[in-house]
Amino acid sequence: MREYVRQRAATLLRRLAFRINRAAKLHSECLRTFSAFFRSGHKKKIRRSLRKIMNLCGEIRNRDIAQDLLKAAGVAASSSISTRLSSERKQAQHELREMLDRWNKRDLSRKWTAKLGL
Repeated sequence: MREYVRQRAATLLRRLAFRINRAAKLHSECLRTFSAFFRSGHKKKIRRSLRKIMNLCGEIRNRDIAQDLLKAAGVAASSSISTRLSSERKQAQHELREMLDRWNKRDLSRKWTAKLGL
């Protein structure tokens, strides 16, 4: 049962990282495409912040892909490379969680909405 829970949690976290990454990309594209309709001065800063999230999500996704490839190639989960990838993924996941917590505490979505004049 414990292994099932771990696998299920890992799957859900992968989906979450993908969805956060996708949402950040869409917001960034929106800011770029419709920039004429937003107040100036804040768009670039917001896009930079979104890019940081996209990069962290990408780091998580890259580790997941590498681990899946290693598994398909028959490399043991206990191998040094698999262990290192797992550790790097956990670190990126921790950084993403901290960044999202900071954003939540600072209520950035509300502040960005006001700064963009929405």
